[in-house]
Amino acid sequence: MKDNKKELERAELHRTIWSIANDLRGSVDGWDFKQYVLGMLFYRFISENLTNYINSGEHEAGDTKFDYTKLSNSAAKKAKKEIVETKGFFILPSELFENVLKQAHNDDNLNETLERVFKNIESSARGYESEHDFDGLFADIDVNSNKLGSTVAKRNERLVKLMNGISEMKLGDYQDNTIDAFGDAYEYLMSMYASNAGKSGGEFYTPQEVSELLTRLTLVGKTKVNKVYDPACGSGSLLLKFAKILGQNKVRQGFFGQEINITTYNLCRINMFLHDINYDKFNITHGDTLTDPQHWDDAPFEAIVSNPPYSIKWEGSDNPLLINDTRFSPAGILAPKSKADLAFIMHSLSWLATNGTAAIVCFPGILYRSGAEQKIRKYLVDNNFVDCVILLPANLFFGTSITTCIMVLKKSKRGNSTFFIDASAEFIKVTNNNKLTDGNIANILKVFTERQNIDHFCKLVANSEVAAKDYNLTVSSYVEQKDTRQVVNIKALNAEIEKIVQRENLLRVEIDKIISEIEGVHP
Repeated sequence: MKDNKKELERAELHRTIWSIANDLRGSVDGWDFKQYVLGMLFYRFISENLTNYINSGEHEAGDTKFDYTKLSNSAAKKAKKEIVETKGFFILPSELFENVLKQAHNDDNLNETLERVFKNIESSARGYESEHDFDGLFADIDVNSNKLGSTVAKRNERLVKLMNGISEMKLGDYQDNTIDAFGDAYEYLMSMYASNAGKSGGEFYTPQEVSELLTRLTLVGKTKVNKVYDPACGSGSLLLKFAKILGQNKVRQGFFGQEINITTYNLCRINMFLHDINYDKFNITHGDTLTDPQHWDDAPFEAIVSNPPYSIKWEGSDNPLLINDTRFSPAGILAPKSKADLAFIMHSLSWLATNGTAAIVCFPGILYRSGAEQKIRKYLVDNNFVDCVILLPANLFFGTSITTCIMVLKKSKRGNSTFFIDASAEFIKVTNNNKLTDGNIANILKVFTERQNIDHFCKLVANSEVAAKDYNLTVSSYVEQKDTRQVVNIKALNAEIEKIVQRENLLRVEIDKIISEIEGVHP
């Protein structure tokens, strides 16, 4: 039932996005279109979020007819300081999404109106603790861009269509939905434009089902965590799974992440607000995590989840400071300059709490390649930090069909062994991609928790055996895949062939006889 409801909600959301796409088709290319849709979606959300917050406060105080959307700007300004200190931002009643939309058809300067509104929302946080969280949030939504149209009239016409489309989205209450509406909108847009989006520099958007698996792996045996962290957080979908599964109050000290891409960094902050994570409950920063990490003072983290970019270049040995960096120095060697994968692993391990768990999506090459990567694996295995390696199905991610793995790290493990799971068959086919179902996720979590050997599925391997195989962590080295070839009985097959040959010879004799008779009749 849950899967059915999920697909119905997705279908409705996708229908609306597709409708908006058709309205704007030919004027805005896919990647830019995504920014406009998500930015306008954010504008609608924070307008409704602020209105609901203020209205509920007034209703509880006894004024049941109060409606912030109908309040005058001058009256609203009196409560601005108090609202910004609580919510982190402020929007004048006249600048709420709902009220701007009402006037949009008759506003010949709609582009200027929206530009002013966006600047006012960002500037409302200046001088307050939330300033960093709102600075530049609307930077990627250029309402004056020629991409929207060659004239102001054409731009405004498309902006009206965009606002109308966003207003028609049935988003409901976040906690009541089985899907993450914003995350799903983002995922759907990525899939629509996979040819030019979401796969630059080895980056692939993490499907929500993979996010759920990663999150639940770190939560085995736990009902709450102190704080969660993603060193390559993208749009924040992995972090937000904790809010969905636990409830944000069970993530006691909040959500932390760093993202190198400025556009995606903005989307991640927008995503936090869209999920009603208040500004004082998240700390998302911009920059290169490997060479300029921004959360030294916040570590360690009880839960770390990540899908870092695969095999990207980094400074590595070209930067003499990195070999002495406390995140990388314990292994005695740096990840190769051309493949930063294990640098992300070492970074995450360094910032992991003693009682914590990290679940990181990996490119399979790091599990068996020689050289520096083998030496880092040796450090990880010899110190008993690798808890589990899970082989995922191929073709799970938009824009690529590659097979991926999950490496689970722990600093406090029972037993000097590593668990291997072959989950490559745990999927269903949906259009061109494979997908994890709730049942697939449950199967993986069950064996992960029980840690019992199951032929062709999972195996607990002593670290001494891993060492004997040159620290190869490839799942297929330890879990033998089931032989699906048909068993053939050679004796029976030969007997059958002999019968066929005999029958063939008999037929030849019969045919020769018929031909002789025909030739006798017609000399």
